[in-house]
Amino acid sequence: MSESETENNMRNLLFAHHLENAFESLLSHRLRTLLTVLGVTIGVASVTAILSLTEGATKLVQDQVDQLSGNVGVIRSGAEITNEAESLTRTQTNYATATLTEDDLAALEELPHLEAIAPLMNIRTTLKSNDPGSTSKSHLVVGTTPDLAKINNLTLGSGQFMDEISNANAAVLGEQLSVDLFGTEQSIGKTFTIRDQTFTVIGVLNMTNQPVNFSSIDFDNSALISLESAKSFTQNIAQIQQINLRADSPSNITPMMQAAEEALLTTHKGERDFTVLASDAIAEPTSQLFRTLAALSTIIAGISLVVGGIGIMNIMLVSVAERTREIGIRKSVGASNRHIIWQYIIESLAISITGGVLGYLLGLFAAFLLGMVLPFTPQLSFEVAGIALGLALLTGVIFGLYPAIKAARKDPIMSLRQTH
Repeated sequence: MSESETENNMRNLLFAHHLENAFESLLSHRLRTLLTVLGVTIGVASVTAILSLTEGATKLVQDQVDQLSGNVGVIRSGAEITNEAESLTRTQTNYATATLTEDDLAALEELPHLEAIAPLMNIRTTLKSNDPGSTSKSHLVVGTTPDLAKINNLTLGSGQFMDEISNANAAVLGEQLSVDLFGTEQSIGKTFTIRDQTFTVIGVLNMTNQPVNFSSIDFDNSALISLESAKSFTQNIAQIQQINLRADSPSNITPMMQAAEEALLTTHKGERDFTVLASDAIAEPTSQLFRTLAALSTIIAGISLVVGGIGIMNIMLVSVAERTREIGIRKSVGASNRHIIWQYIIESLAISITGGVLGYLLGLFAAFLLGMVLPFTPQLSFEVAGIALGLALLTGVIFGLYPAIKAARKDPIMSLRQTH
Protein backbone atom coordinates (compact mmCIF):
# COMPACT_ATOMS: atom_id res chain seq x y z
CA MET A 1 0.00 0.00 0.00
CA SER A 2 1.41 3.40 -0.96
CA GLU A 3 2.02 6.21 1.50
CA SER A 4 -0.80 8.36 0.03
CA GLU A 5 -3.31 5.49 0.33
CA THR A 6 -2.28 4.91 3.92
CA GLU A 7 -2.73 8.61 4.67
CA ASN A 8 -6.21 8.61 3.06
CA ASN A 9 -7.22 5.56 5.07
CA MET A 10 -6.08 7.26 8.27
CA ARG A 11 -8.13 10.34 7.41
CA ASN A 12 -11.22 8.24 6.73
CA LEU A 13 -10.80 6.39 10.00
CA LEU A 14 -10.33 9.67 11.85
CA PHE A 15 -13.45 11.16 10.25
CA ALA A 16 -15.46 8.05 11.15
CA HIS A 17 -14.15 8.28 14.71
CA HIS A 18 -15.15 11.98 14.94
CA LEU A 19 -18.61 11.13 13.60
CA GLU A 20 -19.04 8.32 16.10
CA ASN A 21 -17.96 10.55 18.98
CA ALA A 22 -20.34 13.30 17.82
CA PHE A 23 -23.39 11.03 17.83
CA GLU A 24 -22.42 9.44 21.14
CA SER A 25 -22.13 12.88 22.73
CA LEU A 26 -25.45 14.09 21.29
CA LEU A 27 -27.32 10.92 22.21
CA SER A 28 -26.04 11.11 25.77
CA HIS A 29 -28.05 14.33 26.18
CA ARG A 30 -31.12 13.56 24.09
CA LEU A 31 -33.46 16.27 25.36
CA ARG A 32 -30.86 19.00 25.08
CA THR A 33 -29.98 17.86 21.56
CA LEU A 34 -33.64 17.62 20.53
CA LEU A 35 -34.38 21.18 21.63
CA THR A 36 -31.33 22.46 19.75
CA VAL A 37 -32.30 20.57 16.59
CA LEU A 38 -35.83 21.99 16.92
CA GLY A 39 -34.49 25.54 16.77
CA VAL A 40 -32.78 24.87 13.44
CA THR A 41 -35.81 22.93 12.17
CA ILE A 42 -38.19 25.85 12.73
CA GLY A 43 -35.86 28.30 10.98
CA VAL A 44 -35.30 26.10 7.94
CA ALA A 45 -39.02 25.20 7.76
CA SER A 46 -39.96 28.90 7.66
CA VAL A 47 -37.51 29.66 4.86
CA THR A 48 -38.58 26.57 2.88
CA ALA A 49 -42.30 27.38 3.12
CA ILE A 50 -41.80 31.00 2.06
CA LEU A 51 -39.59 30.17 -0.92
CA SER A 52 -41.84 27.31 -2.09
CA LEU A 53 -44.93 29.53 -2.01
CA THR A 54 -43.09 32.31 -3.84
CA GLU A 55 -42.03 29.89 -6.57
CA GLY A 56 -45.65 28.77 -6.90
CA ALA A 57 -47.03 32.31 -7.16
CA THR A 58 -44.43 33.28 -9.75
CA LYS A 59 -45.13 30.17 -11.81
CA LEU A 60 -48.88 30.88 -11.71
CA VAL A 61 -48.49 34.26 -13.41
CA GLN A 62 -45.91 32.91 -15.87
CA ASP A 63 -48.24 30.06 -16.87
CA GLN A 64 -51.03 32.55 -17.51
CA VAL A 65 -48.77 34.58 -19.78
CA ASP A 66 -47.71 31.42 -21.61
CA GLN A 67 -51.37 30.64 -22.32
CA LEU A 68 -51.74 33.93 -24.19
CA SER A 69 -49.92 32.49 -27.24
CA GLY A 70 -47.27 35.17 -27.17
CA ASN A 71 -49.33 37.85 -28.92
CA VAL A 72 -50.47 39.92 -25.90
CA GLY A 73 -48.83 43.03 -24.52
CA VAL A 74 -49.71 45.42 -21.71
CA ILE A 75 -49.10 49.08 -21.01
CA ARG A 76 -49.19 50.05 -17.36
CA SER A 77 -49.58 53.44 -15.80
CA GLY A 78 -46.45 54.74 -14.14
CA ALA A 79 -42.76 54.48 -14.98
CA GLU A 80 -41.08 51.09 -15.10
CA ILE A 81 -40.04 49.61 -11.74
CA THR A 82 -36.26 49.59 -11.71
CA ASN A 83 -35.50 48.14 -8.28
CA GLU A 84 -37.00 45.75 -5.76
CA ALA A 85 -37.54 48.39 -3.08
CA GLU A 86 -39.81 50.35 -5.42
CA SER A 87 -41.91 47.26 -6.11
CA LEU A 88 -42.99 47.28 -2.46
CA THR A 89 -44.22 50.87 -2.57
CA ARG A 90 -46.29 50.53 -5.73
CA THR A 91 -48.62 47.70 -6.55
CA GLN A 92 -49.85 47.06 -10.05
CA THR A 93 -53.43 48.10 -9.28
CA ASN A 94 -52.84 51.09 -7.04
CA TYR A 95 -50.88 53.94 -8.56
CA ALA A 96 -50.67 57.34 -6.95
CA THR A 97 -51.70 58.86 -10.30
CA ALA A 98 -53.07 57.09 -13.38
CA THR A 99 -50.95 58.40 -16.23
CA LEU A 100 -52.81 56.75 -19.12
CA THR A 101 -55.62 58.71 -20.78
CA GLU A 102 -58.25 58.40 -23.49
CA ASP A 103 -55.88 60.25 -25.85
CA ASP A 104 -53.39 57.41 -25.33
CA LEU A 105 -56.15 54.87 -26.01
CA ALA A 106 -57.10 56.64 -29.24
CA ALA A 107 -53.46 56.73 -30.39
CA LEU A 108 -53.00 53.04 -29.65
CA GLU A 109 -56.12 52.10 -31.61
CA GLU A 110 -54.26 53.18 -34.77
CA LEU A 111 -51.36 50.74 -34.24
CA PRO A 112 -50.42 48.39 -37.07
CA HIS A 113 -51.13 44.67 -36.46
CA LEU A 114 -53.54 45.52 -33.59
CA GLU A 115 -56.31 42.94 -33.23
CA ALA A 116 -57.87 43.98 -29.90
CA ILE A 117 -57.38 46.62 -27.23
CA ALA A 118 -58.95 46.96 -23.78
CA PRO A 119 -58.36 49.66 -21.14
CA LEU A 120 -58.66 48.83 -17.44
CA MET A 121 -60.01 51.60 -15.25
CA ASN A 122 -60.20 50.26 -11.71
CA ILE A 123 -62.48 51.72 -9.06
CA ARG A 124 -62.85 50.31 -5.55
CA THR A 125 -66.36 51.21 -4.42
CA THR A 126 -69.52 49.95 -2.75
CA LEU A 127 -72.02 47.76 -4.60
CA LYS A 128 -75.55 47.08 -3.34
CA SER A 129 -78.08 44.80 -4.94
CA ASN A 130 -81.69 45.93 -5.21
CA ASP A 131 -82.93 42.68 -3.67
CA PRO A 132 -84.77 43.11 -0.34
CA GLY A 133 -82.54 42.77 2.70
CA SER A 134 -79.28 43.09 0.74
CA THR A 135 -76.20 44.67 2.31
CA SER A 136 -73.61 46.99 0.84
CA LYS A 137 -70.21 45.49 0.00
CA SER A 138 -67.00 47.00 -1.33
CA HIS A 139 -65.75 45.43 -4.56
CA LEU A 140 -63.62 46.27 -7.56
CA VAL A 141 -65.43 47.84 -10.52
CA VAL A 142 -63.54 47.76 -13.83
CA GLY A 143 -64.32 50.15 -16.67
CA THR A 144 -63.32 48.50 -19.95
CA THR A 145 -64.37 47.61 -23.50
CA PRO A 146 -65.72 44.45 -25.19
CA ASP A 147 -62.23 43.38 -26.34
CA LEU A 148 -61.25 42.47 -22.76
CA ALA A 149 -62.94 39.07 -23.02
CA LYS A 150 -60.94 38.21 -26.15
CA ILE A 151 -57.60 39.37 -24.76
CA ASN A 152 -57.94 37.81 -21.30
CA ASN A 153 -59.69 34.64 -22.47
CA LEU A 154 -62.72 35.33 -20.29
CA THR A 155 -65.69 33.00 -20.80
CA LEU A 156 -69.31 33.40 -19.78
CA GLY A 157 -71.32 31.02 -17.65
CA SER A 158 -74.54 32.76 -18.66
CA GLY A 159 -75.69 35.84 -20.54
CA GLN A 160 -73.45 37.89 -22.79
CA PHE A 161 -70.43 40.13 -22.59
CA MET A 162 -70.60 43.86 -23.21
CA ASP A 163 -70.74 44.96 -26.84
CA GLU A 164 -71.16 48.19 -28.77
CA ILE A 165 -74.96 48.04 -28.59
CA SER A 166 -75.27 47.13 -24.91
CA ASN A 167 -77.07 49.51 -22.61
CA ALA A 168 -74.77 52.08 -21.01
CA ASN A 169 -75.65 50.72 -17.58
CA ALA A 170 -75.07 47.06 -18.41
CA ALA A 171 -72.66 45.07 -16.26
CA VAL A 172 -70.92 41.70 -16.31
CA LEU A 173 -70.22 40.12 -12.91
CA GLY A 174 -67.68 37.63 -11.71
CA GLU A 175 -69.32 34.43 -10.50
CA GLN A 176 -68.34 34.91 -6.86
CA LEU A 177 -69.50 38.55 -6.90
CA SER A 178 -72.86 37.41 -8.32
CA VAL A 179 -73.23 34.98 -5.42
CA ASP A 180 -72.20 37.64 -2.88
CA LEU A 181 -74.68 40.20 -4.23
CA PHE A 182 -77.65 38.03 -5.13
CA GLY A 183 -77.03 34.67 -3.50
CA THR A 184 -76.82 32.92 -6.87
CA GLU A 185 -74.69 32.82 -10.01
CA GLN A 186 -77.92 33.05 -12.06
CA SER A 187 -78.31 36.80 -11.78
CA ILE A 188 -79.08 37.81 -15.38
CA GLY A 189 -81.55 40.71 -15.39
CA LYS A 190 -81.04 41.59 -11.72
CA THR A 191 -80.00 45.12 -10.79
CA PHE A 192 -77.56 46.68 -8.35
CA THR A 193 -76.38 50.20 -7.60
CA ILE A 194 -73.00 51.91 -7.64
CA ARG A 195 -73.13 55.34 -5.99
CA ASP A 196 -76.89 55.58 -6.60
CA GLN A 197 -76.49 54.63 -10.27
CA THR A 198 -78.39 51.48 -11.28
CA PHE A 199 -76.78 48.73 -13.38
CA THR A 200 -78.36 45.65 -14.92
CA VAL A 201 -76.54 42.32 -15.04
CA ILE A 202 -76.29 41.03 -18.62
CA GLY A 203 -73.65 38.34 -18.07
CA VAL A 204 -71.88 36.26 -15.43
CA LEU A 205 -68.33 35.04 -16.01
CA ASN A 206 -67.22 31.48 -15.46
CA MET A 207 -65.10 31.03 -12.34
CA THR A 208 -61.42 31.67 -13.12
CA ASN A 209 -59.88 30.92 -9.68
CA GLN A 210 -57.05 33.28 -10.62
CA PRO A 211 -56.97 36.22 -8.18
CA VAL A 212 -53.30 36.63 -9.11
CA ASN A 213 -52.91 37.39 -12.83
CA PHE A 214 -51.16 39.73 -15.27
CA SER A 215 -54.11 42.16 -15.26
CA SER A 216 -53.99 42.35 -11.44
CA ILE A 217 -57.77 41.90 -11.29
CA ASP A 218 -59.67 39.18 -9.47
CA PHE A 219 -62.34 38.71 -12.13
CA ASP A 220 -64.32 36.33 -9.89
CA ASN A 221 -64.99 39.19 -7.47
CA SER A 222 -65.23 42.13 -9.90
CA ALA A 223 -67.92 43.96 -11.83
CA LEU A 224 -67.15 44.91 -15.44
CA ILE A 225 -68.86 47.99 -16.89
CA SER A 226 -68.21 50.17 -19.93
CA LEU A 227 -65.44 52.74 -19.79
CA GLU A 228 -67.98 55.50 -20.39
CA SER A 229 -70.02 54.40 -17.38
CA ALA A 230 -66.91 54.21 -15.20
CA LYS A 231 -65.98 57.78 -16.14
CA SER A 232 -69.21 59.04 -14.57
CA PHE A 233 -67.69 58.22 -11.16
CA THR A 234 -64.52 60.26 -11.77
CA GLN A 235 -65.82 63.60 -13.08
CA ASN A 236 -65.95 62.17 -16.63
CA ILE A 237 -62.17 61.67 -16.67
CA ALA A 238 -60.82 58.25 -17.60
CA GLN A 239 -58.17 57.23 -15.05
CA ILE A 240 -56.73 54.20 -16.81
CA GLN A 241 -54.35 51.96 -14.85
CA GLN A 242 -53.57 49.51 -17.65
CA ILE A 243 -54.21 48.88 -21.34
CA ASN A 244 -54.13 45.31 -22.69
CA LEU A 245 -53.34 44.80 -26.37
CA ARG A 246 -53.43 41.79 -28.66
CA ALA A 247 -51.53 41.51 -31.94
CA ASP A 248 -52.82 39.65 -34.98
CA SER A 249 -49.94 37.14 -34.64
CA PRO A 250 -47.09 36.38 -32.21
CA SER A 251 -44.52 37.48 -34.80
CA ASN A 252 -46.02 40.98 -34.83
CA ILE A 253 -46.18 41.58 -31.09
CA THR A 254 -42.68 43.09 -30.87
CA PRO A 255 -43.07 45.65 -33.70
CA MET A 256 -46.57 46.51 -32.45
CA MET A 257 -45.35 47.22 -28.91
CA GLN A 258 -42.42 49.25 -30.26
CA ALA A 259 -44.91 51.33 -32.23
CA ALA A 260 -47.05 51.63 -29.08
CA GLU A 261 -44.10 52.99 -27.12
CA GLU A 262 -43.35 55.57 -29.82
CA ALA A 263 -47.01 56.63 -29.97
CA LEU A 264 -47.18 57.10 -26.18
CA LEU A 265 -43.94 59.06 -26.09
CA THR A 266 -45.57 61.43 -28.55
CA THR A 267 -48.80 61.83 -26.58
CA HIS A 268 -46.84 62.17 -23.32
CA LYS A 269 -44.45 64.74 -24.86
CA GLY A 270 -41.40 62.58 -24.30
CA GLU A 271 -42.20 61.75 -20.66
CA ARG A 272 -41.77 58.04 -20.02
CA ASP A 273 -44.38 57.77 -17.24
CA PHE A 274 -45.70 54.44 -18.49
CA THR A 275 -44.43 50.87 -18.78
CA VAL A 276 -44.58 48.78 -21.96
CA LEU A 277 -44.39 45.01 -21.55
CA ALA A 278 -44.82 42.13 -23.98
CA SER A 279 -44.76 38.33 -23.90
CA ASP A 280 -42.72 36.91 -20.98
CA ALA A 281 -41.87 40.39 -19.68
CA ILE A 282 -45.52 40.82 -18.61
CA ALA A 283 -44.99 38.49 -15.67
CA GLU A 284 -41.73 40.09 -14.54
CA PRO A 285 -43.10 42.98 -12.38
CA THR A 286 -45.39 40.60 -10.49
CA SER A 287 -42.59 38.06 -10.11
CA GLN A 288 -40.27 40.80 -8.90
CA LEU A 289 -42.80 41.85 -6.28
CA PHE A 290 -43.16 38.26 -5.05
CA ARG A 291 -39.37 37.82 -4.95
CA THR A 292 -38.97 41.05 -2.95
CA LEU A 293 -41.62 40.02 -0.44
CA ALA A 294 -40.04 36.56 -0.25
CA ALA A 295 -36.59 38.05 0.39
CA LEU A 296 -37.89 40.22 3.23
CA SER A 297 -39.92 37.35 4.68
CA THR A 298 -36.90 35.06 4.45
CA ILE A 299 -34.79 37.57 6.36
CA ILE A 300 -37.44 37.66 9.09
CA ALA A 301 -37.67 33.86 9.11
CA GLY A 302 -33.88 33.75 9.24
CA ILE A 303 -34.01 35.31 12.70
CA SER A 304 -35.36 32.02 14.03
CA LEU A 305 -32.46 30.30 12.28
CA VAL A 306 -30.05 32.60 14.12
CA VAL A 307 -31.78 31.64 17.37
CA GLY A 308 -31.27 28.01 16.42
CA GLY A 309 -27.61 28.75 15.73
CA ILE A 310 -27.23 30.34 19.15
CA GLY A 311 -28.70 27.16 20.58
CA ILE A 312 -26.02 25.16 18.74
CA MET A 313 -23.29 27.40 20.12
CA ASN A 314 -24.70 27.07 23.61
CA ILE A 315 -24.86 23.27 23.58
CA MET A 316 -21.37 23.08 22.08
CA LEU A 317 -19.90 25.38 24.74
CA VAL A 318 -21.54 23.25 27.44
CA SER A 319 -20.13 20.15 25.77
CA VAL A 320 -16.62 21.64 25.72
CA ALA A 321 -16.89 22.48 29.42
CA GLU A 322 -18.13 18.99 30.30
CA ARG A 323 -15.48 17.21 28.23
CA THR A 324 -12.42 19.27 29.15
CA ARG A 325 -10.63 16.25 30.63
CA GLU A 326 -11.40 14.23 27.48
CA ILE A 327 -9.83 16.99 25.37
CA GLY A 328 -6.71 16.87 27.57
CA ILE A 329 -6.43 13.10 27.16
CA ARG A 330 -6.85 13.30 23.37
CA LYS A 331 -4.17 15.98 23.14
CA SER A 332 -1.80 14.08 25.37
CA VAL A 333 -1.92 11.06 23.05
CA GLY A 334 -1.19 13.13 19.94
CA ALA A 335 -4.42 14.81 18.78
CA SER A 336 -3.66 18.14 17.13
CA ASN A 337 -5.68 21.37 17.39
CA ARG A 338 -7.06 20.65 13.91
CA HIS A 339 -8.32 17.23 15.07
CA ILE A 340 -10.10 18.80 18.04
CA ILE A 341 -11.65 21.52 15.86
CA TRP A 342 -12.96 18.98 13.37
CA GLN A 343 -14.37 16.84 16.16
CA TYR A 344 -16.58 19.70 17.41
CA ILE A 345 -17.40 21.08 13.95
CA ILE A 346 -18.70 17.64 12.93
CA GLU A 347 -20.79 17.52 16.09
CA SER A 348 -22.22 20.95 15.28
CA LEU A 349 -22.92 19.94 11.69
CA ALA A 350 -24.69 16.79 12.85
CA ILE A 351 -27.16 18.98 14.73
CA SER A 352 -27.64 21.56 11.96
CA ILE A 353 -27.96 19.07 9.09
CA THR A 354 -30.47 16.97 11.03
CA GLY A 355 -32.47 20.12 11.76
CA GLY A 356 -32.09 21.22 8.13
CA VAL A 357 -33.48 17.99 6.67
CA LEU A 358 -36.37 17.90 9.14
CA GLY A 359 -37.02 21.61 8.56
CA TYR A 360 -37.07 21.22 4.79
CA LEU A 361 -39.62 18.41 4.99
CA LEU A 362 -41.72 20.30 7.54
CA GLY A 363 -41.55 23.47 5.43
CA LEU A 364 -42.78 21.65 2.33
CA PHE A 365 -45.62 20.11 4.32
CA ALA A 366 -46.64 23.54 5.67
CA ALA A 367 -46.41 25.10 2.20
CA PHE A 368 -48.67 22.47 0.66
CA LEU A 369 -51.16 22.86 3.50
CA LEU A 370 -51.29 26.60 2.79
CA GLY A 371 -51.52 25.82 -0.93
CA MET A 372 -54.88 24.14 -0.27
CA VAL A 373 -56.41 27.53 0.57
CA LEU A 374 -54.32 29.68 -1.79
CA PRO A 375 -54.90 30.12 -5.54
CA PHE A 376 -51.54 28.60 -6.43
CA THR A 377 -49.58 25.45 -5.68
CA PRO A 378 -46.16 25.58 -3.97
CA GLN A 379 -43.31 24.40 -6.15
CA LEU A 380 -40.65 21.80 -5.45
CA SER A 381 -37.27 22.85 -6.80
CA PHE A 382 -33.62 22.01 -6.29
CA GLU A 383 -32.96 25.70 -5.75
CA VAL A 384 -35.23 25.88 -2.69
CA ALA A 385 -33.77 22.65 -1.32
CA GLY A 386 -30.25 23.96 -1.89
CA ILE A 387 -30.95 27.26 -0.13
CA ALA A 388 -32.66 25.60 2.83
CA LEU A 389 -30.03 22.94 3.41
CA GLY A 390 -27.22 25.36 2.62
CA LEU A 391 -28.46 27.73 5.33
CA ALA A 392 -28.55 24.83 7.80
CA LEU A 393 -25.00 23.83 6.87
CA LEU A 394 -23.78 27.41 7.15
CA THR A 395 -25.46 27.78 10.55
CA GLY A 396 -23.68 24.68 11.83
CA VAL A 397 -20.27 25.89 10.67
CA ILE A 398 -20.62 29.51 11.86
CA PHE A 399 -22.05 28.78 15.31
CA GLY A 400 -19.94 25.68 15.89
CA LEU A 401 -16.63 27.28 14.99
CA TYR A 402 -16.10 29.33 18.17
CA PRO A 403 -16.70 26.41 20.59
CA ALA A 404 -14.45 24.22 18.41
CA ILE A 405 -11.62 26.76 18.51
CA LYS A 406 -12.11 27.23 22.24
CA ALA A 407 -11.78 23.46 22.73
CA ALA A 408 -8.65 23.28 20.57
CA ARG A 409 -6.93 26.05 22.55
CA LYS A 410 -7.24 24.30 25.88
CA ASP A 411 -3.97 23.46 27.57
CA PRO A 412 -3.64 19.64 27.80
CA ILE A 413 -2.01 19.71 31.28
CA MET A 414 -4.64 22.03 32.74
CA SER A 415 -7.36 19.96 31.04
CA LEU A 416 -6.07 16.73 32.61
CA ARG A 417 -6.27 18.35 36.04
CA GLN A 418 -10.01 18.89 35.48
CA THR A 419 -11.92 16.48 37.67
CA HIS A 420 -15.41 17.09 36.27
